[in-house]
Amino acid sequence: MSNLTKQLEQAFTNRTAKIGIIGMGYVGFPMAQLAAEGGYEVVGIEIDSARVDQINRGESYIQDVPTEAVKTLVAQGKLRGSTDYAELANVDAVLITVPTPLVKTGDPDMSFVDSALNALKPHIHEGMLIVLESTTYPGTTEELFEPVVKEAGFTPGEDIFIAFSPERIDPGNKQFGPKNTPKVVGGITPACTNVAVSFYSQILDTVVPVKSTTAAEMVKLYENTFRAINIGLVNELAIICHLLDVDIWDIINAAATKPFGFMPFYPGPGLGGHCIPIDPSYLAWKMRGLEYKTRFIDLATEVNTKMPEWVVVRSAELLNDVAKPVKTSKILLLGVAYKNDIDDLRESPALDVFELLTRRGAEVSYHDPYCPKVKLEQGIIYSQELTPEFLKAQDLIIITTNHKKQVNYQDVLTHGELIFDTRNTVREIADDFPAKVVFL
Repeated sequence: MSNLTKQLEQAFTNRTAKIGIIGMGYVGFPMAQLAAEGGYEVVGIEIDSARVDQINRGESYIQDVPTEAVKTLVAQGKLRGSTDYAELANVDAVLITVPTPLVKTGDPDMSFVDSALNALKPHIHEGMLIVLESTTYPGTTEELFEPVVKEAGFTPGEDIFIAFSPERIDPGNKQFGPKNTPKVVGGITPACTNVAVSFYSQILDTVVPVKSTTAAEMVKLYENTFRAINIGLVNELAIICHLLDVDIWDIINAAATKPFGFMPFYPGPGLGGHCIPIDPSYLAWKMRGLEYKTRFIDLATEVNTKMPEWVVVRSAELLNDVAKPVKTSKILLLGVAYKNDIDDLRESPALDVFELLTRRGAEVSYHDPYCPKVKLEQGIIYSQELTPEFLKAQDLIIITTNHKKQVNYQDVLTHGELIFDTRNTVREIADDFPAKVVFL
């Protein structure tokens, strides 16, 4: 073990190390909170100056990060925000947590990672730990980071340490957060892995080392590809069950009683969030470069991507059954966040349903207590209040997000006439109200 390795690990242990985090969003802000609460001095680098101002005022703009915690950490001098990358010249570890979306062709958009790396490059110094947390394709960390540090005159594992550690943030999850969710870590060299583990083990309950950065990158893709494929399967089964006039939810609940060899997944209007709809495409893209066709991934992506269209087709059928056209019908979407009880709109299928119905000429509105406004093709759209008069005026109400809090479904079923529940949200109370309720 080199002296630099010992010095850096000692700095992590005694909390004298300074931590920089590039990208203070859904991943970076929670990690900044954890590191600051763990006793480190943390600077969050964020290109959005408004966010930086909020951080420095002790305010949170991320639902899972309490403002009270931010206010305390800022007052203690443990957390601050900045737009200046030069701040990173004085830190011992840098976590990169920037977005990694897809471009319209389905290829990875690495522009945010490239920008962060280029901005960091002048401030890389001896004895620094650099960890990429942004989800990406296998081989990214070695391909992008190793050449940069070598060009700067450093050798990974000797005088600088590079690792990949995939984020496992599940917004709104009250049981598993960043601290108690096991953290996978893989370095470019064994020494890089050890240094990264020495840092994360100070602030997280469990750290799981793997053999390389590529292995760590692959872990994240496997996790979410597993989910995407199984959700694609159950979404296709939902369509099959509709055609067979069988209740998919009844099928799932019965199958879930099997105590072995089965794990329930649930259908819906499509996939949302930054991970599950995106991550499998990273792997598929990488494999295309190796002339291998990812058939399971491609098929699941096709099924999941078309679910908003299926919801619109079903909606048209329901309106047709009561002699109403989609065009000019008033349709309310209940929920536009991609999952329940959060304010995250990333890749939300409800937004696709909104756009598709609007293109068909429907008069579409939405209600979501967590998302007061959304930006769509039509401009800024605002959440509507669920008054009895408003609910009665709707030709169709589609439950697109199963918010469990802050939505009075009893009022919806009392005053609404026709309900299309794509999430099985009101199953237990539907029979007690006069509204006609149809499930996906």
